[in-house]
Amino acid sequence: MNTKERLQQALKEALRARDLRRKETLRTALAEIKHAEVERGRPLKEDEVIAVLRKQIKMRRETLDAARQAGRADRAQEAEEAIAILEAFLPQPMSPEALEALARQVIEEVGAQSPKDMGKVMRVLMPRLQGRASGSEASQVVRRLLQNG
Repeated sequence: MNTKERLQQALKEALRARDLRRKETLRTALAEIKHAEVERGRPLKEDEVIAVLRKQIKMRRETLDAARQAGRADRAQEAEEAIAILEAFLPQPMSPEALEALARQVIEEVGAQSPKDMGKVMRVLMPRLQGRASGSEASQVVRRLLQNG
């Protein structure tokens, strides 16, 4: 079951349970996914759905910061709950050891020898990460491995 299907299933469960916060959060996320699909004129790929969820979480974090600065504990609580709901649908982060092992494998596959080959490595590595590690984390590991050659 892909992430979009999991979101839809969770929405059904939230409706049955009459969980308003979960229902609102999931409906908003699904609406953003649908909007992105309409813009692109095709269904989103799994990594694109994850990107939409990450954007939603980022927006909620900004709301959380603003609510805290304004002294609105109720709005801060709502934002924290929404973030927790959405984060449950993100892939589990990759451990540093697993990231390094995958980076070593890709470096070997593409025959990278020096930091000049970093672009070749990153082009192959990033799709394999599928949102489980950030681009900056990946580039740090690849750069370190290529420099230590």
